[in-house]
Amino acid sequence: MKVKDIGEFGLIDKISKKSINKDVIVDIGDDAAVYKTEKGLQVITTDSLIEGDHFSKEYFTPCQIGKKAIEINVSDIAAMGAVPKHVLVSLAIPNDLDVKFVEELYEGMWGVCDKYNLDIIGGNMTHCNIIVISISLIGEVKKNNLCLRCGAKPGDLIFVSGYLGNGRAGLRLFQENVDGFNNIRKKYLEPKSQFDFSKKIAPYVNSMIDVSDGLASEINHICDESECGAIIYKDKIPINEDVRILAKKLKEDEYTYALFGGEDFQLVYTVSKERLSNIDGFLIGEITKNKKILLSNKGKYEEIINKGYDHFSNYK
Repeated sequence: MKVKDIGEFGLIDKISKKSINKDVIVDIGDDAAVYKTEKGLQVITTDSLIEGDHFSKEYFTPCQIGKKAIEINVSDIAAMGAVPKHVLVSLAIPNDLDVKFVEELYEGMWGVCDKYNLDIIGGNMTHCNIIVISISLIGEVKKNNLCLRCGAKPGDLIFVSGYLGNGRAGLRLFQENVDGFNNIRKKYLEPKSQFDFSKKIAPYVNSMIDVSDGLASEINHICDESECGAIIYKDKIPINEDVRILAKKLKEDEYTYALFGGEDFQLVYTVSKERLSNIDGFLIGEITKNKKILLSNKGKYEEIINKGYDHFSNYK
């Protein structure tokens, strides 16, 4: 058996072991881990950017790579309803990389850190044939604001914080050397977390996750952890007009971009009907008892089998 045969999440299942530390509230399986301290709850997440996979020096400036490295980790913290506090950076780089590249990389990271009042408090450096950036981000969360994947309930409505498909559309722009579409291009090169949005809705949602691997993947995670199913209203999925035009130009499906693409870094969250007055965003579906994920389109229902991007089984 090869890693590609079971994929990212199958591999995680095989290596996961529940924590025996009573201070750990949430371990493997959410956007971040959560543990108790004397001062309250802390959260920690980690993510890596690999040259040639998550970024290309042909497309990204060093500053943009640095910005992305921090923003995508803040996105995980935001999905927990938490506030980011401290950053650790591990950097593996070629020996012949220009020093100016590294300086501009950190310029991007520090710029985003300043925006969120973060500090880079340590890390590690080593050599490698390609650039590998690993970020660990520590945050804090109030108990009443803690948002997990496992809290969805049948009858909840599913919302998303913003437009989907921009991440995949941006990548396709560069892959196909398409001119124009500067708005999509910028969203791909400089993704933003939905931290401010998260602060507004966190006290009212039952579950939440960020969209890093496509809408279908994220809703599947919520349903798996909450032991429920979902119906996604296809015609309600928010996709901006530029993405639709690009998809048509490339003879592709904009809904495939939104459902199975990734790197939109919006938030998907479920809300009970009693709390709708406290919620902003786009209504895109509902949580059901039936443990299937269905796509509703003009009165017809289709089960979603492809659950989105997987770092190993989808790897090319």
